[in-house]
Amino acid sequence: MKLMVTGATGNLGALVVEALLKTVPPKSIAVSVRDPKKAEHLSDLGVDVRYGNFNEYESLVAAFAGIDRLLIISSGDLQNRIEQHMTAIRAAKEANVGFIVYTSAPNATDSQFDLAKDHRETEEAIKKSGIPYSFLRNNWYLENEMGTFQAVLNGAPWAVASGSGKLGWAARRDYAEAAAHVLAGQGHENTTYELSGKLLTQDELASIFEEAMNREVRVLHLDDESYGKMLGEVGVPEAVIPFLISMQRGIREGGLDVESKDLQQLLGRPATPLSEAIRQMLS
Repeated sequence: MKLMVTGATGNLGALVVEALLKTVPPKSIAVSVRDPKKAEHLSDLGVDVRYGNFNEYESLVAAFAGIDRLLIISSGDLQNRIEQHMTAIRAAKEANVGFIVYTSAPNATDSQFDLAKDHRETEEAIKKSGIPYSFLRNNWYLENEMGTFQAVLNGAPWAVASGSGKLGWAARRDYAEAAAHVLAGQGHENTTYELSGKLLTQDELASIFEEAMNREVRVLHLDDESYGKMLGEVGVPEAVIPFLISMQRGIREGGLDVESKDLQQLLGRPATPLSEAIRQMLS
């Protein structure tokens, strides 16, 4: 059986491959990457490194040839993501891929969160393809908060505009391990997993950070306008600010408030404690 991970040199993909290598022979693992040179370390281990570009249909058909189980890690190209995902699904169909695992968004079917739309359309397209699937609806990576962590360590307040909205933070490595279990495991056909750590507010995460780093934290709750102004003052590009504000608004309105124990069930253990993960990130 041949397993493939797309985007295997990215933040999540690299960790998925790392997790797979603990339980699967390297020769059974293939990766699809835009720059094979960046994956030479995987070639040296015996992993099958192939060129694949989500913007080039034929490259994906060739990359997916002979693949039994495929993990499509959602594209980070927000402007072209839907088209890229459709291209990957069509290529998987032509290459006769037997199973697709896709990293999606919380409650993608019904969510009004801005990020959910692309994932909802992708899930629908995968279902229409007829290929057995598993949707991994990842909630929020703890690593997404690195900018806040570093700012606080430099003396800034913990500034948010998400109010009392709750998120299911977990370490990226935990999400990756769960994905590896589904990709290499059995009995996951036509399933949907809501993957999440314990639901917490920003104030609660700030308290965990405070204890983990032995650093006093002042949480500053802002409205959208003040939050956007602050982002501009710290150098965030003007074109990106509306998107970041919309993320805060979506969280405030409950877009990530999806309770589930699927992550710990797939891991076979509790998720890594956030305090431990924070210390590892900042050590």
